[in-house]
Amino acid sequence: MNNLKIINYKSLFNYQHLKTLSCRNIAVKIIQKPEVKHETHDEKNIRLQRALSPHLTIYKYQLTSVLSITHRFTGIALTGYAITLGLSALVLPHDFSHFVTIVEGLNMSENTLVILKTLLAFPVVYHGCNGVRHLLWDKAKFLTIKEVYATGYVMLIASIGVTILLALL
Repeated sequence: MNNLKIINYKSLFNYQHLKTLSCRNIAVKIIQKPEVKHETHDEKNIRLQRALSPHLTIYKYQLTSVLSITHRFTGIALTGYAITLGLSALVLPHDFSHFVTIVEGLNMSENTLVILKTLLAFPVVYHGCNGVRHLLWDKAKFLTIKEVYATGYVMLIASIGVTILLALL
């Protein structure tokens, strides 16, 4: 610090003044970064002795969350329907009427057929009814908590009713 001399900006262009400035010498030593062990989130939490969060187990089930999860599952089921029917139409040698004849030949009871029809119809009807509910939300209708629960119950009753009606036909 003793070697530094305060100079004004006009004298910076004077080479003689620049010679009087001195700089501190800095040495840089290159050190290799230690290898970092890649650990998963769970391994890190175990190493740090963190408690496992109970997340979903501490919450009370709500109609809105159950309907949302069910909507996703019925969407997955519909995707399975589309893939199965599409691939079977491409691969199998017979048409759809042949397989209907096979099912009729199994001589299942009326109750068994109603249960099978219900299992096939429910994802379609539920996903469709809940889709209408979501379209209403997209139009900014029925968005208060009370209305969300009311439309949830209406949609659930309508989808069960239409499913039973289709299964009995």
